Amino acid sequence: MTFKKTADTLIQGAHTLDRDYYTNKMILSQEYENIFFNHWICAGRESELSEPGQYKIINIGSESIIILKDHKNKIRSHYNLCRHRGTRICEKKDGKFSKSIQCGYHGWVYSLDGNLIGSPHMETVQNFNKTDYGLHPVPLKLWEGFIFINLSEKPTNFDDSFAPIIGRFKEWNISDLHIFEKKKYRVNGNWKLVIQNYCECYHCPILHPDLAAIHNYMGGKNDLFEGAFLGGYMEFNKNKNSITESGELCCPLLPDISKKNETRVYYYSIFPNMLLSLHPEYVMFHTIWPKGHNQCIVECSWLFAKNVINSSKYKPQEAVDFWDITNKQDWHISELSQLGIQSKKYFPSPYSGQESLLAAFDEFYKNSLK
Repeated sequence: MTFKKTADTLIQGAHTLDRDYYTNKMILSQEYENIFFNHWICAGRESELSEPGQYKIINIGSESIIILKDHKNKIRSHYNLCRHRGTRICEKKDGKFSKSIQCGYHGWVYSLDGNLIGSPHMETVQNFNKTDYGLHPVPLKLWEGFIFINLSEKPTNFDDSFAPIIGRFKEWNISDLHIFEKKKYRVNGNWKLVIQNYCECYHCPILHPDLAAIHNYMGGKNDLFEGAFLGGYMEFNKNKNSITESGELCCPLLPDISKKNETRVYYYSIFPNMLLSLHPEYVMFHTIWPKGHNQCIVECSWLFAKNVINSSKYKPQEAVDFWDITNKQDWHISELSQLGIQSKKYFPSPYSGQESLLAAFDEFYKNSLK
């Protein structure tokens, strides 16, 4: 299937994916190897690691990664395994190292930058050199305050890969925003169903009547419509100013938002595991993590200016509460999709004219899977 470089155009013959893409464990193994271990994946926010020694763990498939802030305030990432016997070092999902990282098996010790600094009883081993046994580093890049890691042995250049969106969101000054709240959801559905659901609003009038009252599902305009970055904007309905419980701004507009973007929300998927939603006064993002062929973890965070978070006169919780309800509606329908796709009577069906981004996602996904 070949896609024309035209927004909002559904290619003739585009249809949903075959059942195996959602139910076959072998395909999940391919996804880990060729997609999640090969592309830049979003691993959260730099601001989550505010002090030297703070760390978080990212588990994806068979791999586990330590992301930390070292004593020079640099964000680093290492594979979470000791170089002695391969033992996983960190069990907790987050925490704080004092001055070093110690394996709990035989006491090998590493500095926060990954160098081996202590290896008990190895001095008698011929030709053993500590410099040869540091923690394995993981390529890491920071973009707009987000942390991205790449598990490929030959990672692509981040700036080249992200060229279509570097500088695109400067009005929001995302790097300056902070997490107001973060929620974690377990979804009994394939990870792709979550992303595909996000990429269309065909379902909004039925599944999200409150959201449909804020913006018209027929009014979307896609400005990125092929490749790793997909999405565009939707205009707010008359007398609606943001996506909150009241439909009003929950805090002041972000300072550099242009007049046209005061009345829009932008939705983008960033392959393979990030969803980015840009509102006039806040930013929301999701990260999606496969936990089997029929289950995934979705983490959702809401970003606001620090002065909003520190003040009691604004209402950022209105945005969180609205989207928490909407998220749960999406996760529920994704779970029902997973159940239905498992049936022997499921067969691929044509996409509608409102699902052009899903066809584009499927095409890029299948090419990445090879």
